[in-house]
Amino acid sequence: MSFNHRSLLGLRELTDEEILYILDEAKAFRNILDRDIKKVPTLRWLTVMNLFYEPSTRTRLSFELAEKRLSADVVNFSKSTSSIKKGESLRDTVNNILAMKVDMVVVRHSSVGAPDYISRTTGVPVINAGDGTNEHPTQALLDLYTIREKFDHFNGLKVTILGDIRHSRVARSNIWGLKKLGANVVICAPKTLLPPNPDVFGVEWTTEIESALKDAQVVNVLRLQLERQQAGYIPSLREYRMFWGLTGERVKLLDPDHIIMHPGPMNRGVEIEPEVADADDSVILRQVTNGVAVRMAVLYILARKLKD
Repeated sequence: MSFNHRSLLGLRELTDEEILYILDEAKAFRNILDRDIKKVPTLRWLTVMNLFYEPSTRTRLSFELAEKRLSADVVNFSKSTSSIKKGESLRDTVNNILAMKVDMVVVRHSSVGAPDYISRTTGVPVINAGDGTNEHPTQALLDLYTIREKFDHFNGLKVTILGDIRHSRVARSNIWGLKKLGANVVICAPKTLLPPNPDVFGVEWTTEIESALKDAQVVNVLRLQLERQQAGYIPSLREYRMFWGLTGERVKLLDPDHIIMHPGPMNRGVEIEPEVADADDSVILRQVTNGVAVRMAVLYILARKLKD
């Protein structure tokens, strides 16, 4: 297998073989994380810039840890402490970074297409850590890795993505990846939190939570983006929990052999009950661990392309 891209901008552009190639590479790095000595010298020649224009804890720390586990040099950029506050453009910021001889850029930005813009204008490998409501490919890859870890396949699995689909880049990347790998994807949300045209995804969609959950092997519960709810997408958090939250009673609708996922951060007691999040069938913390391995694999694959 091979990977035919210099950057990782999204899963929509990847083939099923390329996705599986990344997951296979991630398995080797996942084994490294279980060793006493978790650091390898593989990328000690590489300098990576983490360019985060949006707040992030889990993704930024996961990338930083992955980079350090591979012995890369790491430079962290934060919008709140940068010259952006003085009016510097994205292009000038990136060009200044490149002038410092950075080899690779990990970027999170509120604007759709920002990672692609950086990739095209600089020629430097770029990893998309989330752009607007477009894609979040490494989150989807770690979700796929976690599903594969449990079931060893995707073909025919019923995977329900539950929650704020309208605003979720995680949902979009998961949909593209799961479809390519043969899963039966169902997206479920109140009508106001579905995209204006959900048919564009080419998957089953519904506003009926019971039918969406029935016999599903995987349910991926999305964070209700509280910062967006002032626009009136839902009547109240209490009503959302009552009609759309993943409760212990609703878990009984799932296939007996199932896993419960969440990309984090969780609003406990809103989209997911605390008891459900902490149950034995929850793999939420497993996702976090797997995320480091998946990001190590992506860094390694793109760095190897630099050597070709």
